[in-house]
Amino acid sequence: MDGAEVGIGIVGYGLMGRAHAYGYTLAPRARELPVVPRLRAISGRTAEAVAAAADRYGVASWTTDWRELVARDDVEIVDVCTPPGTHAEIVEAALGAGKAVLCEKPLAADYASARRVAEAAARTSLPHAIGFNYRRLPAVSLLKELVEEGMVGDVRLWRASWLSDEFLDSSIPFDWRFERAMGGTSIADLGAHLVDLALWVVGDIAEVAAQSETFTRERSGRGVDVDEASSALVRFAGGARGTFEMARVCARRPCDFTVEVNGSRGTLRFDYARLNELWYGDADDDGRLYGMRCIRAEAPDHPYARDWWPVGQGVGYGVSFANQAADLLARWPAGPWEPDLVQGARVQAVCEAMERAAADRRWVEVAEVTR
Repeated sequence: MDGAEVGIGIVGYGLMGRAHAYGYTLAPRARELPVVPRLRAISGRTAEAVAAAADRYGVASWTTDWRELVARDDVEIVDVCTPPGTHAEIVEAALGAGKAVLCEKPLAADYASARRVAEAAARTSLPHAIGFNYRRLPAVSLLKELVEEGMVGDVRLWRASWLSDEFLDSSIPFDWRFERAMGGTSIADLGAHLVDLALWVVGDIAEVAAQSETFTRERSGRGVDVDEASSALVRFAGGARGTFEMARVCARRPCDFTVEVNGSRGTLRFDYARLNELWYGDADDDGRLYGMRCIRAEAPDHPYARDWWPVGQGVGYGVSFANQAADLLARWPAGPWEPDLVQGARVQAVCEAMERAAADRRWVEVAEVTR
């Protein structure tokens, strides 16, 4: 590390603001980087709360006006961690000010906004990225590598689910999460991660069918227009088939997501509840070894693992953000960063196709949305 610094400004001080601040703080302690990240500023609507967050996260200063943060000369990277309905305006302002951008997922509350932002980013020479942090877990990245290396043969099936209980209690008062224009749908919020992994591992999705339901339709006297549970069937452009399930009403399922790939020669399965493990079944195994084997994705030759702890010690959620920050900073200032905002728009198109399919009760081609 040569001592050069890069200034970070984080817009939003909630869970994602905390996670991203943690990632920047930890990244240079895990990996040798060409620059030192400095948390220059953080913004939020409530002065007392954002001031406390700045102190807790180790950020040098705070403001209640995100435009003030974007305009600062000492902020070179704007990191957007606000509700999805606010993303597009902030990202466009940051790009217009000549700042690199990392934006949390989903990129926007609708595809039209996501596409506009992605096209604006593509017209610049600035690095830009969307926050699909789960790609940076060692076991998930290893799954991607093994599929690319042909360890499962030709991919035939993909299945992914994300189950939580955050909306289960019908007495939870109305907030931005229940307003589609501000928080986006469960398909776009939870499903965005799953769709990104599907596109990354398997390839383009051509067509979808879906269903959705909202079980508590009113909170605090206001109508809820966000789905609480959705599922989808998909057809990949390469011929594979897949399923998705996203639900926020599953009792005692806190944040459980799984992905599985079935190919002509094998199976790979990841379960977030055991995030240091990857399960692999080889159709060519000796019959006496029939079944799935557990890979501890913690060895030095596994993705990202050499930056952390010896085999057996494991990593956790926060490491995905540290790996994300390290990957982006390693390519500062020229980039390119990945996944970029164009990928964010690709994911949004699939999510919107699912929403349209659920509303219309029909198969929807993703091209129908992108046109």
